[in-house]
Amino acid sequence: MAVTLTSADKALKSLYLDVVAEQLNYKVNPLLAQIKQNSDDVWGKEVRKLAIYGMNGGIGAGTEEGNLPSSGGNNYEQFTLTLKNLYGTIEISDKAVRASENNSGAFVSLLNSEMEGLIKASSFNFGRMLFGDGSGVLGTISAVSSNTLTLDSVKNVIEGMIVDVKTSAGVDVVTGKKVVAVDRATKKITLSGVGSAAATDIVTVQGSYNNELTGLKAIFGSSATLYGLTRASHSFLNPYKMTSCGSITEAKIQTALDTIEEQSGGAINFIVCSWGVRRAIQNLFASNKRYIDTMELAGGYKALSYNGIPIVADRFCPDGTMYLLNTDDFTLCQLCDWQWLTGDDGRVLKQVAGKPVYNATLVKYADLLCARPIGQGVITGITEA
Repeated sequence: MAVTLTSADKALKSLYLDVVAEQLNYKVNPLLAQIKQNSDDVWGKEVRKLAIYGMNGGIGAGTEEGNLPSSGGNNYEQFTLTLKNLYGTIEISDKAVRASENNSGAFVSLLNSEMEGLIKASSFNFGRMLFGDGSGVLGTISAVSSNTLTLDSVKNVIEGMIVDVKTSAGVDVVTGKKVVAVDRATKKITLSGVGSAAATDIVTVQGSYNNELTGLKAIFGSSATLYGLTRASHSFLNPYKMTSCGSITEAKIQTALDTIEEQSGGAINFIVCSWGVRRAIQNLFASNKRYIDTMELAGGYKALSYNGIPIVADRFCPDGTMYLLNTDDFTLCQLCDWQWLTGDDGRVLKQVAGKPVYNATLVKYADLLCARPIGQGVITGITEA
């Protein structure tokens, strides 16, 4: 059977879309697999969540013939977010299409290869954004040598990424440069060009500056506002923090869990940490001659267990950090699930203007919201193993 752009279009819509959506919704990392995804709080281009805090004040005890308690309804505040635009693009040359037009197997292999690359890239960036603050900053430059930049961290960078370099104030220095190499031991990256980059400049994903998901770093950060409200006048926006932890112990973990439950009334059901922290926890359990329990999570992930709470490690979790979360409080608010961007003709594959190539773009409009920040916690400064 001859392969045409029309048949390729149909394959992308009917065969690949559901598979890609499944992979990006549940296979990115264990944390995302635990978070519900819906459009309940989406209004137009915004997420608006009516959040309840504190408790109803209409209770009290009194005398047999005394006045009844005054009524006091629930306390509400509206959280507001702007839906973020998440994209992933594949590209197929006209030459490749024509070379396989009489060989459907070759074309299927071509599409499979492109889709696997799209899933890998999208999973990396989506997973990274869950731990970010929405800024899209991958790292801060400390030194420049030719086309090589030394960063404070290369945890969020991988070869092949297209990045921008900006001043600390967000002004473009150079845009659209490819990451050619990453030296993780020395925290250096080599770009296809660095322009006039200098120390204190920042590296961001192309076009993503201040356009990414409102991730964990935003919730646990020190910004004056969150979800359109000021932290200073809304104490329920401030999660629990234990800093300069040093050696991790069960007592420190339990102190954090107890304090969070006491101040919020909620219970932690998920712990995510860096690789080094997980090793430290394994060493802790082993030194206490404690059997290391494991459990299986949604999406097929394996996790350590602490009193029935799963502990997972994630590549994007900051070093020396442990997040203690109640995933029931989190929602990935979305206008729709992953969809192909189509033109007026309904086609997915479109020719790039002035080039003999076709591309297709996957899109999702969403943002991450935590309905109860006070019910979450973080331990930082943990000595890694």
